[in-house]
Amino acid sequence: MSAIGVVSSCSCFHPGVWLLKPGMQKMSSFGLHTAARCAAKDYYEVLVLGGGAGGIAMSARMKRKVGAGNVAVVEPSKTHYYQPLWTLVGGGAKQLAASARPTGTVMPKGVEWIKSRVTALDPDKNCVWLENDIKVSYKYLIIALGISLHYEKIKGLPEGFDHPKIGSNYSIHTVEKTWKAIQDFKEGNAIFTFPNTPVKCAGAPQKIMYLSDAYWRKTGKRSKANIMFNTSLGAIFAVKKYADALLEVIKERNIAVNYKRNLVEVRADRQEAVFENLDKPGEVEVHQYGMLHVTPPMGPPPVLINSPVSDAAGWVDVDKETLQHKKYPNVFGIGDCTNLPTSKTAAAVAAQSGVLDKTISLVMKNQLPAKKYDGYTSCPLVTGYNKVILAEFDYNAQPLETFPIDQSKERVTMYHMKADMMPLLYWNALLKGYWGGPAPFRKLMHLGLK
Repeated sequence: MSAIGVVSSCSCFHPGVWLLKPGMQKMSSFGLHTAARCAAKDYYEVLVLGGGAGGIAMSARMKRKVGAGNVAVVEPSKTHYYQPLWTLVGGGAKQLAASARPTGTVMPKGVEWIKSRVTALDPDKNCVWLENDIKVSYKYLIIALGISLHYEKIKGLPEGFDHPKIGSNYSIHTVEKTWKAIQDFKEGNAIFTFPNTPVKCAGAPQKIMYLSDAYWRKTGKRSKANIMFNTSLGAIFAVKKYADALLEVIKERNIAVNYKRNLVEVRADRQEAVFENLDKPGEVEVHQYGMLHVTPPMGPPPVLINSPVSDAAGWVDVDKETLQHKKYPNVFGIGDCTNLPTSKTAAAVAAQSGVLDKTISLVMKNQLPAKKYDGYTSCPLVTGYNKVILAEFDYNAQPLETFPIDQSKERVTMYHMKADMMPLLYWNALLKGYWGGPAPFRKLMHLGLK
C-alpha cells in the first residue's frame, strides 16, 4: 500500500475476458458502500487487510459468502491504481489518469471500508490494531497488504528524482518522470536497473528499456544511445523459454546486459549511477548516464516484519497450495505480501483469488482445503509499442500457456491484450470477484485441438 494510493500488483491478466460467470453484465455500475474512518463495528466475520487487487477481489467474493455487512476492508488510501498500466505510462503510450479510480468506486457495495492503517496483528487473539489504538476482531482474516518500495535504500534517492534524466515506473510520483527522461534524452548511457530484492512484476524493469529503444529509433536518437540493463540477477528471465526469446531481442537491438550489478547510489547532480558487483564484494562501478530508470528495492510492509503471521523475512507465511496460514487456520494471505514462491504479479493474484475462495469456503464448513494453487503467474513482456511476448508459467518455472501458439514470439495481438483488454478485465472482473485466472479458458482452448 501507499499513502497516496492503493497500487495493484503489477502485470497481467488474460485472455478469455468473455469467459465470465453469469451476472457479469450487471457489474459495470458502481455500487454504494459503507465508509468509515474508524471501524463501525469492532467485529467482522471476514476482515480484509489491504485494498489493492487481492483485497478488493477477495472482499467481493467474501461478500457473496457471508453478506456485505459481515465484511470489512482496512485501507487508508483514497485512490486505487492499476499499476500494470504504468509501463505504458512511462513509455508515453497511456495517460496516468487512466490507471486511477477512487477507492470508493471499487469497494464492493455494502462492504465496510475502514479508512485506517493496520499497526499490529494479534492472530492469537483473532484481532488487529489500527491507528488511534482501535481494535477490530475477526473470525477470518485475509492479509493482502502488498509490497513496500524502498527508494531510500539507494543513496541519493528519493531526492535524486528532483533532478532531470531520471525516472521510475514503480511510483505514482516518478512514472511520468520516466517519459520526460525518455523524451529529453540526447546521448550517452541509458541505464535500466533491477534490484537485489524480491520485486513485483519482474519483467517491468526491462519492458521500459525496450520501449525506450523503440522511441529513440523512431526519433533518430538510437545511434547516440548506449542502452544498458544492469541487473542484480544472473539471468535475463527466470523461465528459459522466454529468456531465450528475450536474449534474441537484446542481441537484435544491440543492448548491453550486465549481470550481478546492483544499484547502490545515484549522484543525480552529476548524472552518475554507482553499482556494486555482487560477484566481487566491495567492488563498485560508476557509470555516467544520459537517462536512468530505477527499479527500487522492495520488501514486506513494515507492519508484517516480526509479526506472528510472518516468516523470518517478513512475508505472510502461507501454504503454497491452499494460501491458508501455516499456523493460524483462520488466517489467509494473497498476493505480493505472501511468501508464495512465484512471481509477484496481478495475474498471480487473479489465480490465487479463485483458489483462496474455495479454500475459505471449505474452512468455513470445517473441511480441509482441496483446491491447489500451481503457482500460475504471468508477465506480458512489452518489447515495443506494438509487440509483446506473453510469458505464463508455474512454480517450477515451466511454461503454463493459455493459447495453443508459441507465446515466446513477439505478437501485436498480445500487445493489444496488454494495453486494452487487460485493464477492462481488471476493473470489471477481477475486482468484482469474477475472475480467477485463465485456467478454465486454457482447458477449453487446448481441448479444442484434440
